[in-house]
Amino acid sequence: MKEQIAASLEQAFSEQGFAEPSVAQLKVACGVSLRTLYKYFPSKEDMIVAALEHRHQRYLNFLLADSPEKGVNAVLHIFNKLKQWMESYAQNGCLSMSAIAAFPEHAVINQTVKAHKEEVRRFLGGQSLRDDLAMQLFLLHEGVSNAWPIMGDETLKSAHATVLTLLKGEK
Repeated sequence: MKEQIAASLEQAFSEQGFAEPSVAQLKVACGVSLRTLYKYFPSKEDMIVAALEHRHQRYLNFLLADSPEKGVNAVLHIFNKLKQWMESYAQNGCLSMSAIAAFPEHAVINQTVKAHKEEVRRFLGGQSLRDDLAMQLFLLHEGVSNAWPIMGDETLKSAHATVLTLLKGEK
């Protein structure tokens, strides 16, 4: 039940942002009673953290789906999957960064986002077989996810070229 509620919270925050939905609206979006919602997540901030943690796992699983062997092709695959993610689930940009913007002083939300970003950085280093380039790949990933809503496909083309330059020395 807790996981189902977290999934519903993720969808609600993704669609409505963090400021708009009241707890009463979130209860409806989750299809549970207020008592059940508060049983698992005692505050709106706890609901946000649950949504972010659920999204984090879903995102990493999404990136790994049908992934080729680790190396250059795996990284190119990640950026192709990032494009699909942005088109399907993040038309308004990164949900984690939206959470930070909405709750800049909330330590647990900030820690949750930081942990997500750090794990994505490590993931990119591992998938590329180049831990020494994990930060560069991470910055490229973040650039694509932040620029996607405005620049679209151009960001993916640039990311592919940059990945090839970084990992293969191609221009």
